[in-house]
Amino acid sequence: MAPTSLADLISALPEGDGWGPPPVTETTLNGVPYAPFSKGDKLGRMADWTADSKDSRDGRGGRQQYNRNFRDQQIYGAGTAQLFTAPLAEDENTFSVVSRETTKTRYGRGAVFTRGRGQRGARQDTRGGRAQLQRGGRGGQQGYGYDSRGRSNAPRGRRFGWKDYDKPARNRDASVNIKPDWQLLEEIDFNRLAKLNLDADEGEDLDSYGFLYYYDRSYDKQPVKAAERRLVPIDRAAYNVTTSSDPVIQELAEKDEATIFATDSILSMLMCSTRSVYPWDIVIVRQGNKIFLDKRDNAALDMVTVNENAADAPMESTDGNKDGINTPSALAEEATYINHNFANQVVLENENQKVEMAHENPFYNPAEETEPPASKAYKYRRFDLSTSEEDPMYLIVRAELDAVQKNAISGDDQFLTVKALNEFDSKAPGSGGALDWRTKLVSQRGAVVATEMKNNSVKLARWTVQSILSKADVMKLGFVSRANPKSNDKHVILGVIGWKPKDFANQMNLSLSNGWGIVRTIADMCLNRGDGKFVLVKDPNKSILRLYEVPAGSFDDEGEEETVPETVPEEE
Repeated sequence: MAPTSLADLISALPEGDGWGPPPVTETTLNGVPYAPFSKGDKLGRMADWTADSKDSRDGRGGRQQYNRNFRDQQIYGAGTAQLFTAPLAEDENTFSVVSRETTKTRYGRGAVFTRGRGQRGARQDTRGGRAQLQRGGRGGQQGYGYDSRGRSNAPRGRRFGWKDYDKPARNRDASVNIKPDWQLLEEIDFNRLAKLNLDADEGEDLDSYGFLYYYDRSYDKQPVKAAERRLVPIDRAAYNVTTSSDPVIQELAEKDEATIFATDSILSMLMCSTRSVYPWDIVIVRQGNKIFLDKRDNAALDMVTVNENAADAPMESTDGNKDGINTPSALAEEATYINHNFANQVVLENENQKVEMAHENPFYNPAEETEPPASKAYKYRRFDLSTSEEDPMYLIVRAELDAVQKNAISGDDQFLTVKALNEFDSKAPGSGGALDWRTKLVSQRGAVVATEMKNNSVKLARWTVQSILSKADVMKLGFVSRANPKSNDKHVILGVIGWKPKDFANQMNLSLSNGWGIVRTIADMCLNRGDGKFVLVKDPNKSILRLYEVPAGSFDDEGEEETVPETVPEEE
């Protein structure tokens, strides 16, 4: 082969300034070469100067956990051949074995399942320096361990609220139909309502009606397990008359005693509205310079709700609840029935020992009623909601008392309000993680009450406000449970606990000043309009109150209003 001269080599070089093959347009962008990639490729970081140095430092394999937060992401520019190559049609990573065997789950830190006594191979696990003491179980059953600190390793069940972020939202129906001719005046969210504040006085008594029986103190004693007291239905004439139908309030309104008139049930719902979850509505009537807070017949706020504030509240049958007696509507009827009968059962009906008020019951007519009147006193009390001396504003509320008892020390009469909490099934969906009252009410009373404060925040807040409005000395709370969790017609009384209403309000972080501020704000909104009828509606699915102005006579024909309500459309 003839030798090649240097001149021939130089002449064989391609023309141009650069070395290498000529650039092609498929791998250049504005003349800059780049590696082709797909839109589906992940770009973790623009640059990572620590990936190679810290993960393989000193040739020891490095700290594998250093970049554990980014180990599933790709680093742009590293391993280009692996990053941008198309995956094979069948990748071993996509292959998985389908197995029907249940997966063993570890519950909590260091929790292990130990064999029950009666099985072969029972052992103690002393790993980590903590002895796993066995709890004896029957043969063939699984027992759970306790560690040396007395902490149970048994599965505690599903943690409420965990992984509920992807559950579909529950769409509740509105408590009243929103008609097309209703005019929306205001839309107030709960965050704004929670910032309102108005200090009011302690209130003054204007008049009192009815009578009270003495409370049976034997219910305060711890019941014997073998002799639990059953809840007995007692038929007594009880009334829940709305504000504008009350003859006493009509008489006080004619005398110009106040500007705002309400009952304790309606007023407590308005004052505790920021805690509510279920829909409700209040009818507001303005006549001249007076405001009447009314309710419709069979309104939602007449019912006693159950676990309204629970993280896992009871579900409707349309949401998948197969147990018909544990739906919100069925539980509300059950709780209302329990409260009515419980207040009648815990008093001593003795005509010779009862406290008479200044006037007789204004709603009881012996000629028409076949049942005797219930132990009930109605107090008409006035509160000062004025913000200045130039603009006085007073509110009159009809408050109720249920019983009376002698003070154990001084012997004076103490007025009581009597309410009842009810347990349906501590293991059923919607129980809100409640403890079993039969076993925990005596030994862990504080935990039981704290759970009820969380699950029934609005119900207990309303009862506390009603007790403070009536100036009751003690609020008695009964704990009533089903005799059989699968049946809602028989109940037993497990215990009664009494609190001073203001102390209970402090435990619940309940602010009366905030409640008075809400009442005054809603009243001012209506007073700024002309005479007419308004409806304050709680949105069924949002923490919002809406104030509508409705045509006169909207609720006169209740037959039309009892149709199935539709979901309130979202306001823009």
